Amino acid sequence: MLIGDVARRSGVSTRMLRHYDALGLVRPTGRTAGGYREYSAEDVRRIFHVESLRTLGLSLKQIGRALEDPAFTPSALVSDLIRQTEDRLAREEELLERLRAIDASTPTGWPEVLRVVELMRELDSTSAARRQQAVLARPEDVPVPAELLAGAVLTESDPHVAGALRWALARSGGDGMATLRAGAHSEDAGVRRRAVLAIAGMPEAPGAVEVLADALGDPDATVRRHAALALGRQGVAAAVPTLVGMVVEGSNDVDAAEVLGTLSLDPECTDRITTALVDELSAPTANSAARIRLTQALVELAGATAQEVLRQLAHDDDSDVALVATALVDVLEERCLDDR
Repeated sequence: MLIGDVARRSGVSTRMLRHYDALGLVRPTGRTAGGYREYSAEDVRRIFHVESLRTLGLSLKQIGRALEDPAFTPSALVSDLIRQTEDRLAREEELLERLRAIDASTPTGWPEVLRVVELMRELDSTSAARRQQAVLARPEDVPVPAELLAGAVLTESDPHVAGALRWALARSGGDGMATLRAGAHSEDAGVRRRAVLAIAGMPEAPGAVEVLADALGDPDATVRRHAALALGRQGVAAAVPTLVGMVVEGSNDVDAAEVLGTLSLDPECTDRITTALVDELSAPTANSAARIRLTQALVELAGATAQEVLRQLAHDDDSDVALVATALVDVLEERCLDDR
């Protein structure tokens, strides 16, 4: 079979067939009287083998080795191909995200595109100081794509840079919620923490309350705490159990107590919060330190019920709890005198 016939039947160009011949990868078995390449059925079969291996991403050199070396085992090579393909896909995914960020900035010209690319490069710096400067030093009249900032928030581990990114994101004019919502459902607890903390700084963004409410059921305690503090500041009563738990555990208990105090200004929440704190005070598992924190939280609450509970705690069997409660009752009485 002549080279033209082989090209038509195999779909491999004559130029590529000549290249295979030059490399010694597929050499025609014979030549015609006129010197033209003549391929046998076995040669054509080898061409199809080469093309099949090329579809797996093997180089021509690797293909030659695979077809010529009887001791060649494909498992190691296939494993390498898998890793190379995963790396390539990761790079392409990163490129796709960069293109989406540029598109989201709706550039009107190449200068705007170049500014976004420059910001991307700075945010990828290994220097935390440089990353922070890239966010804080942006001119007021240069918009920063919210989705770009949101993506950076989810991956930033330095607390100072993360704080700058959250600040910039809240002021960006776009909400970045699509990226943050995806981050809030990540398998990585660290990503979920960063996502919820960022959403907490954007309480007015569409869908923010819903994402935070879902986060109250997150398996990670830190995620739940971030969500509860943010929701409590928004007056969402569903945060009460988590906030009370934070007081008991001593995790951001001062912040939690303050938020409970704000929630207690709603008459519908006052009794619920007071009852929850009293229940924890009388729980058999409550130790002295937890009961002191609960006592301190009561002073933040509005309403006469919490004050009455404090007066009762001033006579508690635990002398430390009684001492704290007595001091807090004195504070309440001074407030009453000041209000007259």
